[in-house]
Amino acid sequence: MTSPVHVTSEIGTLKTVLLKRPGKEVENLTPDIMGRLLFDDIPYLPEIQREHDFFAKTLQDNGVETIYLETLAAEALDAGNVKEEFLEKMLDESALVSSTLHAALKEYLLSMETQDMIDKIMAGVRTNEIDYKSNALVDLSSSEDYPFFMDPMPNLYFTRDPAASMGDGLTINRMTFAARRRESLFMEYIMEYHPRFANKGVNVWRSRNHLDRMEGGDELILNDHVLAIGISQRTSARSIEELAQVLFAKHSGFDKILAIKIPSNRAMMHLDTVFTMIDYDKFTIHPGIQDNGGNVDTFILEPGKDNHINISHRTDLQNVLREVLKVPELILIPVGNGDAVVAPREQWNDGSNTLAIAPNTVVTYNRNYVSNEVLRSYGIKVIEVISAELSRGRGGPRCMSMPIVREDLKK
Repeated sequence: MTSPVHVTSEIGTLKTVLLKRPGKEVENLTPDIMGRLLFDDIPYLPEIQREHDFFAKTLQDNGVETIYLETLAAEALDAGNVKEEFLEKMLDESALVSSTLHAALKEYLLSMETQDMIDKIMAGVRTNEIDYKSNALVDLSSSEDYPFFMDPMPNLYFTRDPAASMGDGLTINRMTFAARRRESLFMEYIMEYHPRFANKGVNVWRSRNHLDRMEGGDELILNDHVLAIGISQRTSARSIEELAQVLFAKHSGFDKILAIKIPSNRAMMHLDTVFTMIDYDKFTIHPGIQDNGGNVDTFILEPGKDNHINISHRTDLQNVLREVLKVPELILIPVGNGDAVVAPREQWNDGSNTLAIAPNTVVTYNRNYVSNEVLRSYGIKVIEVISAELSRGRGGPRCMSMPIVREDLKK
């Protein structure tokens, strides 16, 4: 491995993973702004931090190095001497009502040490934190009772989505909703300026400066040749085709992409909320993405002549996976054992969102006890983590982790 980013499968032994410990941004949620910030409930900060620490310790106890987004971001800005440049970009993307507010926030945030500034940007800046008053018409017309000048970023502990490792590179994503769009700016600066990654041969296959949306929860690395990407609420078909064009043209090693169409709704926002790989020949699946015949619209993208992409359509997902993975049999394990009540309930709490840390070994939420027992019945080693507060954000162990390095699978 020459690149500090190296992920060629979903199930290779996990060596390094990027996390974000929930912070004040979670405590800055209120009932009035939950919808705006894509939350359905308000987690209890001390408990969600305890649960996240338990998750991180579980990974560490299994030989995984855990690195943290908030720490890397501050180190990157200091290493590149780009603190002010980064802040200007962050403010430009923060929907501020006027240039005078921009200037006031810039002065306030630049007065902090770099780590404190990063933590404050993530947590959000409340209107009572700075002495700012303006007679500008644009300021007077804005909502006087909205509590933030800069919105908090409570979704940051789902590190999977803003960027996703792919081979010796990654995608740095344009997020779908405004509430999350600023998140990928941290990864852009980490990759460009942090000594661990800068000038180390990391390929950015797709930057955040695109018009079409893509999020990491839809990006699955099936092996060193095949990707599966969800056509979902958060990732468009056009963005998948654009990524395929780049991967094929740059000889990334990936020569086949399965674009899997799933329902576009909150309960199934990403492919990995309904479908994850747990072994060479086993996947979890939420039955709700299949029709009565067990079919799922699947489009296979492959390189054609003269940079053209060949696209074929199939509906027999199980057979397609078996063929591209070259396994004699393939098992789709239904979340909640496929029960009409249990399956949607455990799916809502991310029963399908497993994090494989090695072949046949997954980390799951303990609350999904039916799904976990079903996995064990198939011989899967299941490591449970506590999840009462973490699950309120609508994301599971895979959502909360961005693998940076995995061991290659043995051929």
